[in-house]
Amino acid sequence: MKKLRWVMDGGFWDVDVSTPVTLDGLARPVPGDPLPLGLSRGPRLSRPKQIDFFQRFMSMPFVPSFSHYGVGDVGLCLQRVFSLSRETWFMTLLGQFNVQKFVTSLKMNGFGQESDSSWLQNIRRHLSDQSFYGLNFCSELLLTPDDIMTLSLETHGDQKTLRKKAVLHHKFPRHNFTVEAASPALFVDQHGNYWDVPFAVAMDLAPISSDSGTSCRFCINHTAGTPKPYEGQSTSKAPATLLSGLCAKCAISFKKNVDIWRSEAPKMKMVQPYDIFLSSPNISATGILGAVITASIGDNSIRAQVEDGSLSSKGFSLQARGANSAILADLFASVSLSAQLGNFQKLFLDLTRFYARIDIPSGSKFLSGATRVAHDLYNSQVPSMRAVQEICPTASLSFQQQIAGPFSFRIDSGVTLDLKKDSYLSVNDPVFAVEYALQVLGSAKAVAWYAPKQREFMIELRFFET
Repeated sequence: MKKLRWVMDGGFWDVDVSTPVTLDGLARPVPGDPLPLGLSRGPRLSRPKQIDFFQRFMSMPFVPSFSHYGVGDVGLCLQRVFSLSRETWFMTLLGQFNVQKFVTSLKMNGFGQESDSSWLQNIRRHLSDQSFYGLNFCSELLLTPDDIMTLSLETHGDQKTLRKKAVLHHKFPRHNFTVEAASPALFVDQHGNYWDVPFAVAMDLAPISSDSGTSCRFCINHTAGTPKPYEGQSTSKAPATLLSGLCAKCAISFKKNVDIWRSEAPKMKMVQPYDIFLSSPNISATGILGAVITASIGDNSIRAQVEDGSLSSKGFSLQARGANSAILADLFASVSLSAQLGNFQKLFLDLTRFYARIDIPSGSKFLSGATRVAHDLYNSQVPSMRAVQEICPTASLSFQQQIAGPFSFRIDSGVTLDLKKDSYLSVNDPVFAVEYALQVLGSAKAVAWYAPKQREFMIELRFFET
C-alpha cells in the first residue's frame, strides 16, 4: 500500500494509494484537515490495463499480488484479464483466484488423505467454490480527445458488497479536472486501516505542470453514510473526516525549482538510456510555500474536531454559524533535495538517486510551537516536549540504485521525530521495490514492491514517473 513515486510537489496532495486489497488496485487516503487537498491527480493507467500489458508484452500469464491475510482474507492471489478494444472504448474483465485461501481450505478438509479419485473430486469441488474468485468489469470510453469516462463493477465471491465506481477525466490546457463517484468508496488512514464509505463523490481541479511558479488547486468532497471497516478488519473509531458531509478546499502555492548542478559530460553514443528521464546527473532543490482554506458542512465538520481539542493547536479557524459547519485556514511549506549520479546507460551501477523532503503541513502550528519555545528560552525555562514536538517537521526519504541492466532497487520511507520514544526517530511505512525499466518505451517501468508494515505486495506498471 504505497504511492511509491518521487513526489516532487511535497507531501500535501493526495495521490490514490496502490493496494492489492481490491481488484481495482486503488484506495483513497483519508482526507486531512486542512491538508491534503483531495484527489489532485490526472489520468493513470487502470489496473486492468496494466495486467493486459503484462500479459501481451511481458509474457506473464498471471500477475501475482499479496495482502495480509487478516485484511479481507485476501492473501496470495493470481490475476488475469480478458480485454476487448476499439478506437474509442476499452472493455476488460479482470478475474482473480485466491491461491492462499484455496490451499488453506484444502488443508482444513484433510487434503492428501483420500484416494486418487476422491483427491480429484475434492480439487474440483474446491475449484467450483465461488468464494475463491473475484471479478472486475471495467469499461473506458474516449468521449472526446480530452475526456475519458471509466465505469467499473467489482465483486468478490466471499463478500456481499458490489463495488461500483465512475470516473470522468477532462484535460484542460493547464489543469486536470476529475470527477469520481464510488459506492462504496475505499479509504485508507495513516495507520493502514481500510474503510468503506457507503457513497462518496469528489471533484478536483489540479495543475498539470510542476514547473516553478504559482498554482491553484481546488476540490470538493461529499460523503454519505456511516463509514465501516473494510471486510475482515476490526479497528477503532472511524476518522471524523469520513463522516457524512460536504467539504470544499482551495490552496494557492508558490513553487521554486533550482538546479544546483547539472552534468555537462557527454553521454555514451549509440546507447539509449534505460529511462530517458533518468539520463542526466544533477543536483536540484525545490521549495514550496502556500496557503489553504477548508470549508465543511455536515458531520465531518472541522468544528467538531476543534471543540474536542484535536485541532486546538493546528492553526486558526473561522467558524460559520450552525452546529455542523466550519472554516479553517492555514499555511504550509516544503523543501526538497534531489541528487542523481550516472546516466543509466551502462550495465552495472550507472544510476544512484537520493531524494529527501521536509514538510511543514501546518504553518500556524509550527509558529505556535516556535513562539512557546522562544518564550520558555527567554525566561530561562526548559521548553515543553509538546512545544518542541510541534516545530519538528516530517521528512520523506527515497534511495534508488541500479543493480544490473534495467533492474534497480529502491526504498522509500517516511521519517518523523518522536520525542516520546527513546530512539527519537520513527520510520513510517517503508516500502522496498525492484524496478524494471522498459527501455523501448522511453520512460516506463514495471515495479514490484513490498510494504512490510502492511504486509502487501504488488506488481505495477508506471509511465513517465521521475
